[in-house]
Amino acid sequence: MQNWDGYRNVEFYTRYIYEKKWSKTTKEQALRIIQEEMPQTDAESTLKYILAQLQKGKIVTLGECRFGLISS
Repeated sequence: MQNWDGYRNVEFYTRYIYEKKWSKTTKEQALRIIQEEMPQTDAESTLKYILAQLQKGKIVTLGECRFGLISS
């Protein structure tokens, strides 16, 4: 379980659009993916936005990567 600034007990997953399986992802990996997919944005702010949307039950697609969240 990861504890990221206000997001307790979450398992964060990513999956590229051509993949079938979700992969557990660390905050550092997520920031790297965001930087690769959208280098013109602030990765930290984008991650906060993505996490807020995931908390609402949404799956977020950024470029070719999808972000998902499982809460416990």
